[in-house]
Amino acid sequence: MQIIQFNTVLKQLSGYAVFLIVFSMLLQSCADLDPNIEEFTEIPGKYEDIIDAQEGITGVYNQLYSATNFNDAYAPSWGGDDITTNFGANKEDFRQFDQRNVESTNARLNNNWRNSLNIINNANIVIDRANDLVGNDTVDQLILERIIGEAYFLRGMIFQHLARIHGRIILPITVDPIIYSSLSSQIEVYEQIESDFLEAESRLPDTNPDSVTGATRPNKGSARALLARLYMDWAGFPERDTSKYTDAQQKASQVINNKGAHGFELVSDFGDLWKVENRFNTEGVYTIPYCNACGLGNFKYGILGLPGDLSGWQECLAEIKFFEDFPAGPRKEATYRTDLEWESFNDQKNPVFAKITGPIGDLAPRAFLTDRSDFWIRYAEVLLIYAESSGRSGNVTPEAWEALNMIRRRAEGLPFATPDPSVDLTTGDIAELAVTERKWEFAGEFLRWYDLVRLERIEQALGDRQPQVSIDPATGSIIDERNPILGSLGTDNYFAPIPQAAIDDNPNLGN
Repeated sequence: MQIIQFNTVLKQLSGYAVFLIVFSMLLQSCADLDPNIEEFTEIPGKYEDIIDAQEGITGVYNQLYSATNFNDAYAPSWGGDDITTNFGANKEDFRQFDQRNVESTNARLNNNWRNSLNIINNANIVIDRANDLVGNDTVDQLILERIIGEAYFLRGMIFQHLARIHGRIILPITVDPIIYSSLSSQIEVYEQIESDFLEAESRLPDTNPDSVTGATRPNKGSARALLARLYMDWAGFPERDTSKYTDAQQKASQVINNKGAHGFELVSDFGDLWKVENRFNTEGVYTIPYCNACGLGNFKYGILGLPGDLSGWQECLAEIKFFEDFPAGPRKEATYRTDLEWESFNDQKNPVFAKITGPIGDLAPRAFLTDRSDFWIRYAEVLLIYAESSGRSGNVTPEAWEALNMIRRRAEGLPFATPDPSVDLTTGDIAELAVTERKWEFAGEFLRWYDLVRLERIEQALGDRQPQVSIDPATGSIIDERNPILGSLGTDNYFAPIPQAAIDDNPNLGN
C-alpha cells in the first residue's frame, strides 16, 4: 500500500481544510496480544535509504492513530471521580473501571495491550533499521536523527501509557522474539521509559519541521514534558521516590523556559481548546491528529458523550458529585454543557461534558467520527507539574506561583499573563493548590485517575461519590449514583490486571 509521507500531509493543513493521507493500517504488521513468534524469528530487512526510514516511522504513527481513535486506550480513566458511563447497555467494559471491578478479560484492556505492543514492536524495527543508516554519506543524517528520536519518543510514550495502567509490564526493546518475556520490575519500567525519553530529547529538534502547530510530531520540549510527567509518577505510588520531584521540576522548567523555541503557549480562551477549528493550537505539547475524511476519524467525541434522551451513546458521562463540587465560572461553562437540564433526563441523570460533545453548535448533531485532535499532554499540565513539583521538592519559586496563577486566571476568563490580585495566590501549600487546579483543569480529559493513583487518593476520591445537592425534579429527591463501587479502593486494586489472553499466550505474564 502506498504511503503519503505524513510530513507532507501536515504541511497541507489549514483551518478546516481536509488533509490528504493514506493511513497504512498495520504497516509492518506485528503481533496480537504478544508478538507472533513467526514474524520475529529473523531480524527484519534493512533500510536502504531515508525514504525507507520515513515510511517506517509513518507506519508507527499510523498504528498510534488506529490505537487511540477509539476509547480502548483511555478506558482505565473511567476509574476517576470525574468520568462515568451508562449503567446498562453495552458499556460493561467501562463500568468495570468505573466500579473498580476490572476483569482480566475486559475487551478494552485486551485491545489496548495488543495495540500498544504493536506500536512498540514497530518502533523497535525503526530504531534497529534506521541505526544501520547512521554515518551513511548518502543519507540526510539530520532527518535520520529526527526519525530515530521520534521512534524512541513513541516507544517511551507507550511504555509509559502501559505502566500507568498496569504498573509492571514487559519491556520489549529489540526486534528479537519476546513472546516468553516476563514482567519487569517497576524500577526497570521507569528506567526504560526515562532512557527512551532521554534518547528522544537528545535527538529531537526544538521545533519539528514535519509538525504543524501543537506538536503533531514531537520536539525536544515534548520529550521533556513527558519526562516531567514520568518523574511525577515515579515520585508517587508505587515507588514513592520523592527525589524525582526535583527532576520533574527541572524538566518542566526547561519546557517553560524554551516555550518560544518549541512553539508552546496557553490558549487565551479555555473554551476554544475544544473547537474543531482549534484542533491544532499552541497548547498542544504533543497532539495526536485525526482525519475523518481520510478514513480515520476520532471516535471518542460527539454523541458518545450525550444521553439516550438526546440520541446519544452515553459512553462518557460526567460524575454528578464532581460536577457539584466544580467551581462556577468560565472554566466550568467550557467543561460542561450547562445549557442542558440533565437532572430531567429519563434514561440516566448525569451532567454532560462539553469537552466530549463539543461546544454548542461545533459538531454536527449526530457526529461520532470527528477531526478533533487528542491533546496527549497540554502546556497547562507542564505549568502545573512545575508548580506542584516545586512545592513537593521544597524549591518554591516566584515562577512556580506564576505558573499556577496563569491557570487560575484563565479559569476565571482573565488574561492569563496579566497578574490579577483577585485570583492570584502567593502563599499556601502550592503543591496541593496545583493538584486542585489539575482536578478542575483536566476534568473529562482521561487524566484524573492517574493523579489519584500516584497520590494514593483513590479511597478519598471514590469513597464519597454520592450526589449532595442535585435534585430529581420528578421526585424531589437527591439523584442517586447509578454505578456504585464494587471493588477494592485500596492500593491492591490501583493497577489493572494483565489481559488474560496475553497470559494464556505467555504464562510468564501471570498476575
